[in-house]
Amino acid sequence: MKKVLIGCSGALHIAKKIANYANCQYSALQIKKFPDSEIDMRFMKDVKGREVILVQSFYGNVNEKIVETLFAGYTAKDLGAEKVTLIALYFPYLRKDKQFKKGECVSAKVMGRLFSVFDRVYAVEPHLHRVGNLSAFIKRGKKISVTREIADFIRKLKIKDIVFFGPDSESKQWVEKVSREFNEKCHVLEKKRHSSRKVSVKLERKLDLKGKTVFVIDDIISTGGTMIETVRKIKRFNPARIYCIAVHGIFAENALEKLKKLSVRVITANTIPSKVSKIDISKTIAKAIKCQNSN
Repeated sequence: MKKVLIGCSGALHIAKKIANYANCQYSALQIKKFPDSEIDMRFMKDVKGREVILVQSFYGNVNEKIVETLFAGYTAKDLGAEKVTLIALYFPYLRKDKQFKKGECVSAKVMGRLFSVFDRVYAVEPHLHRVGNLSAFIKRGKKISVTREIADFIRKLKIKDIVFFGPDSESKQWVEKVSREFNEKCHVLEKKRHSSRKVSVKLERKLDLKGKTVFVIDDIISTGGTMIETVRKIKRFNPARIYCIAVHGIFAENALEKLKKLSVRVITANTIPSKVSKIDISKTIAKAIKCQNSN
């Protein structure tokens, strides 16, 4: 079955590179807007009888990108595509995986229903809290891990005397995997969330960090509140340098600028394009596509 990889609006920075590594024909999705802001979507390649692989990253105007991607998925099926796969570099609306207050929307479940048109959904390091598998919400959903790529990036820096930190219990799944690559232990802080923007973190009282390089690792930097509080606590122990590393750099509300004022180096993967998205995961995505086609 011939396959074509389609770059959606949020993935144009990386989609063609993925297609080249995966040996796929590439085409961008044509997106226009009507005067009333409705989306007009069009495939520029014939998809009939083909395996269509859509690549999208849901950042910025998230809701528009959801509509765009759903239009593309359903249209591909209507046009006779044999199989439609979504590669979500960053997938949204997963933080609400249960109902905390009566009447609340459990957005993760709704997203699962909306995206059921896809034969397979791959998500890069999905932001799952209380559920271990993406398939709990999205049928035929599968996680793509990039902790190895983070470790490789750190390894290339050739830094000695490194210490790994996770800013909260949710970050443990990422920082543990990375620190294991260096046969090092990691420290995980205790976090208390007071609101969507205000958090406090608790760190061990006695730590020997003087002259050492600290890597704080998490999956997402959104408003940066958790990372900022973590850095402030760590700086009390006088480390030589601090790196803040995340998979997804959303950087809402000037988070990147706030972190840089603390004299830390911020690095993310290129799931979302920015001036600090230095960890290239295009080969990893291509490998997932090839593995899918070999099954």
